[in-house]
Amino acid sequence: MEIRAAVFDLDGLMIDSERVVMYAWNVAGNRLGYGDLGENLYHTLGMSRKSREAYFMEKYGKDFPFEVFSRENRQAFMDYAARHGIPARKGLHEILEILRELKLPLAVATSSSREYALGQLGEHRILGYFREIVTGDMVEKAKPSPEIYQKACELLACPPGKAVALEDSVNGILAAHYAGMLPVLIPDLAQDLRDVEGILAGKFADLGEAGRWIAGQAGCGGAL
Repeated sequence: MEIRAAVFDLDGLMIDSERVVMYAWNVAGNRLGYGDLGENLYHTLGMSRKSREAYFMEKYGKDFPFEVFSRENRQAFMDYAARHGIPARKGLHEILEILRELKLPLAVATSSSREYALGQLGEHRILGYFREIVTGDMVEKAKPSPEIYQKACELLACPPGKAVALEDSVNGILAAHYAGMLPVLIPDLAQDLRDVEGILAGKFADLGEAGRWIAGQAGCGGAL
């Protein structure tokens, strides 16, 4: 397996933010009288803001105050992050050091905004590992569209078939697969993975394991 580059998702993959998002959605939902809304995250992982809005409108009706909900959950998320921080997922720094040693060019492909992504990468002191940062405001279509991964591979000047995509969500894995990449799953929140099990190049419990697997491909003849 020839691997020339690696592209990382952000939320749920590098940082353990999805549980904080669920908490923030519960806070916002209760403030607006809808009760806990955090469980909806299971159905919207990897979606853009526009796609999430369409989901909420379909489920709760066209009168659902999505803008107010977004503002309230964003504030709850920021308040939590300010008090507790958003932890890195296990093995993050290990895999980044492994891939740096292998001299692989790295990119981030996240549906989040550029401001948020740069803030989180800076907070965790990992921004310098990445050659390119592709964010949701740089593409027309969100995951599972392959657009964001196609753009990342283009910026890295790497054929998609020779690039690993590291993801935690079904939508992200599908996006990488549709782009022609090598999808690697590090699961986060409980998900139905039946639609993607057959298209994975690898599945690992944490990022450190994924990094050691990539290094092992080099040892088995992969041209890294």
